[in-house]
Amino acid sequence: MRIGFIGLGVMGEPMCRNLARKSGAAVTAYDRAAEPLARLASVGVAAAGSVAALSAAADVVFLCLPSGKHVEAVCHGPDGLVAAARPGQIVVDCGTSPVALARALAGAFAARGAVFADAPIARTRQAAEDGTLSIMVGADAATFAALRPLLACCASEVSHCGGVGTGQVAKIMNNMVLIQTVVALSEALAVARRAGMDGQVLFETLAKGSADSFALRNHGMKAVLPGVFPERAFSTEYALKDLGYALDLGAETGMTLPGAELAAGILRQAIADGDGDLYWPVISRVIDQEC
Repeated sequence: MRIGFIGLGVMGEPMCRNLARKSGAAVTAYDRAAEPLARLASVGVAAAGSVAALSAAADVVFLCLPSGKHVEAVCHGPDGLVAAARPGQIVVDCGTSPVALARALAGAFAARGAVFADAPIARTRQAAEDGTLSIMVGADAATFAALRPLLACCASEVSHCGGVGTGQVAKIMNNMVLIQTVVALSEALAVARRAGMDGQVLFETLAKGSADSFALRNHGMKAVLPGVFPERAFSTEYALKDLGYALDLGAETGMTLPGAELAAGILRQAIADGDGDLYWPVISRVIDQEC
């Protein structure tokens, strides 16, 4: 088994490191930045000079890229993965991309005798470091069985959601629900403070009742409450991109999504306020100003 990994950003670098440490496979990586490649060399990851060279050195290729546009460029570029694909190779998109793109890429790789799967990741940067991500997989049963041991090197939860594209459906809906939940938490915090209640007490009390959630305990308590919104985390720009995928998917299925539309407007305002590069729960600033 030979593994290739493209995209060594905030999530990709620790995922690649965990694969190198735990899978027992030879791992080759490609990224435009030299720094993560240098760091990964210490755990035996080889550097490829191009996407095509990486493809030639890998039986399974993982992508961890910022958006569907980046995935499409890497797959369909002049020296991209589709042109370099060979029978039996598996290409796995671990980013969040449009459902239609996942299914179109599956067809393009199938025409070359290769297999495409979507396996978008969820949870935090620390979860990527710890190997405790949640991964949502869209693939046929045989491909899922082949990928599961590798994905388990990076995740504590690996869910088979159905055929190609369903992993993206699950991830896009996950992010839609998460973003709307943080909007609700931000509203609750702003109102409670104005009503004379300590925000820490509010969130700790909510965590003991039916409003408890992953979003409350992580995004709420660790970001919204203390007002900590670092760069080099999942940005407001990225959150709006993912919510845009949800709105597009809603339109494709004949639905309007008023809650998601509201949240998208708040994200756009945060970007207009200059917070596009900050960790996306910074939307609480917009809500605090409007309450």
